[in-house]
Amino acid sequence: MKTKILFLLLLAGVTCYAQNTTDGFFKMTRAGFQEKNAYETTAFVEKYFRVPGNTGFNASIHYVENILKKAGFVEQKKNEFEAPLTYRIEKRAMKNTTWEPIDANIDIIGESQPLISYKTNRNMIPINCGSTAADGVTANVVYIEKIVSAEIEKMDLKGKILFSENSPSRLLQIATKAGAIGVLGYSMPKYTQPEIHQTSIQFGSMKANSEVWTLLLSYTAKEKLKAACLKGDTKLKVNIQTKIYPSEELTIVANIKGSINPNERFVFSAHVQEPGANDNASGVGTLAEMARLTAELYQAKKIKPERSLTFLWGDEIVSTRRYITEDTTRARGIMWGMSLDMVGENTKKTGGSFLIEKMPDPSAIWTRGTDKHTEWGAGDVSEKDLFPHYFNDFIFDICKAQGKFANWTVNYNPFEGGSDHTPFLQNKIPGLLMWHFTDVFYHTDNDRIDKVSATEMKNVGISGLTAAYTLISADENTAIATVSQVKADALIRLKTEFQLSKKAITNGKSADDEKHIIEVWGKWYVDALATINKMPVKPETTRVDSAIKFAINEIDKQTQVYLSELK
Repeated sequence: MKTKILFLLLLAGVTCYAQNTTDGFFKMTRAGFQEKNAYETTAFVEKYFRVPGNTGFNASIHYVENILKKAGFVEQKKNEFEAPLTYRIEKRAMKNTTWEPIDANIDIIGESQPLISYKTNRNMIPINCGSTAADGVTANVVYIEKIVSAEIEKMDLKGKILFSENSPSRLLQIATKAGAIGVLGYSMPKYTQPEIHQTSIQFGSMKANSEVWTLLLSYTAKEKLKAACLKGDTKLKVNIQTKIYPSEELTIVANIKGSINPNERFVFSAHVQEPGANDNASGVGTLAEMARLTAELYQAKKIKPERSLTFLWGDEIVSTRRYITEDTTRARGIMWGMSLDMVGENTKKTGGSFLIEKMPDPSAIWTRGTDKHTEWGAGDVSEKDLFPHYFNDFIFDICKAQGKFANWTVNYNPFEGGSDHTPFLQNKIPGLLMWHFTDVFYHTDNDRIDKVSATEMKNVGISGLTAAYTLISADENTAIATVSQVKADALIRLKTEFQLSKKAITNGKSADDEKHIIEVWGKWYVDALATINKMPVKPETTRVDSAIKFAINEIDKQTQVYLSELK
């Protein structure tokens, strides 16, 4: 009993020490993060429709480069650790051409106002769409209510424009065969609430080098054109101007060199491509300010990272995957990865919520209680795909602390995939996503700077940096405090799952199946606790292992208690 009491007293003292360390980082990041800078970068980037290699994408990369240079990062000449603060721009010839929109307009002949215009709806032109003749084309439009290939093939579409309330990509092959010159389509998911937000268009893409152009319509434009077609013959004038040209793909990488284990690192990633403000100009802007502040704190000797910190901006998933896979030595040293994607939403305007997408835990398989998938949808996760690690709870608890301080709402969702956290996980590296969803303006041309909150970006930046600073200089005290934190989170989760399982059995579910869920959760947390032994930069004693063993024993005991009560 005396041994246990002494251990608990020691643990309480260590937890207090670790909290003080994190509190110190919180003070620095809260005071130093300039949300105005993040917002200005976001405003610059969101002006452009960004595709790898095009004018807007490259301008965004160079804008970040200027921020890094002013902050004190020096351009890498030989290797990334030749100076404490370095950056490089990686340039790669693109196999395919790049693309950018210039202008577009659709007029109903006889109407004084355009049906739709690029000036108000820049997503109306799908990526890879070619141009019409300089003065546009005029042709009759044919409205098709239902897509039946056999019926469409019988129709006379030569020189005409095909219009349907479906994605134009579904009609492109049919239209090309039938001799149509263009396709107009409409495709908006329910969660974007198109009947309310009637001017929105989600961006799309089409087959490159197609002879037939396609354009996307908003709900308003679709309804107006449909009404005109149902009245009788309708003729349109369509003008599309785009640029398609060879280019090179750019990725920018910045590094803060760790003083003790420089080859071990925390990697932040924000993708540049996509045309929106929240998606993902806000990620670019937030990460740029995080890098600037880190350089400032380092040069002022307020932080002294013992592991390295890396900031990466590039093409979604592609750049992050390449960063991980093209250098196996470097990859072995990546200890954590975090994606910043859609991190600046003004939630009052978008309807979304800040979320941490967890690494695959059992909630991705058994989603119940307060766990909910977003409109993005569940990933295909089985028990063999589970990734036990303390990173889930560590980051969530850091964000909750900032949430409490700043009255900021913090939520989470089970793993779904689809952003820059995925390549980390695919390569067995702990990876999380900071994002917002569900957003009625997601991927639409109404995702503009007026939907962005500088305060939201600040909260995300503070949380991400505080977590990273803590981990890249973690000692045994930090690790032991994390053991205590994860153990507490585990006991709360097990209690929640036990209560859900009891209710499920009462409602007729199999007791064996419910017990299995509890067993998997128990094992997940036992395995997650075991990963904490790698957290300290310099392991010096066996204290961390002892703390882990003690916590695992408590989790195992509680799991068995719950299993015995499920009948």
